[in-house]
Amino acid sequence: TNAAWITLPTLPISMEQIVERARGIRLFLMDCDGVLTDGSLYFTERDGKVIEATKVFHIHDGQGMRLASQAGLKLGIISGRTSAALAERAREMGVDHLHQGISDKLNVYERLKKAEGLKDPQIAYIGDDLPDLPPMRQAGLSIAVADAVNEIRDCAHYVTAKCGGRGAVRS
Repeated sequence: TNAAWITLPTLPISMEQIVERARGIRLFLMDCDGVLTDGSLYFTERDGKVIEATKVFHIHDGQGMRLASQAGLKLGIISGRTSAALAERAREMGVDHLHQGISDKLNVYERLKKAEGLKDPQIAYIGDDLPDLPPMRQAGLSIAVADAVNEIRDCAHYVTAKCGGRGAVRS
């Protein structure tokens, strides 16, 4: 059988290597839907217009973001969707960089890296689905939420104990 198209997982690294990588992180980037939320999308109709009605964020993720910020990390969210709820949550959490409606996440990753004067080993990225793959492959510390798709878990240095929207950012 010709299985050349199959992406093989990266070799696991030790917890000591993960901790060493984490020590050098200065910018923590994250996806929103599937990471800060459980990935569910709820649509409703108001005055004949379809709207996204609800986005649910977990309090543990918020506390984790505050702790990361207090430790001196810059925070960034790169989301494929656009949401006023995310903008408000990012404002509440003191997120330094919010980019919404992004189809090319690696391009934004590279712009943020340059704007902050950083190198890849100083950036962590947490994701859950295929659009997160390019920045995760670039980042010095790549993190997958527990319920991420296989390709994301396979390329991650670390997989959280919790699912997206359930405190994964803090875990």
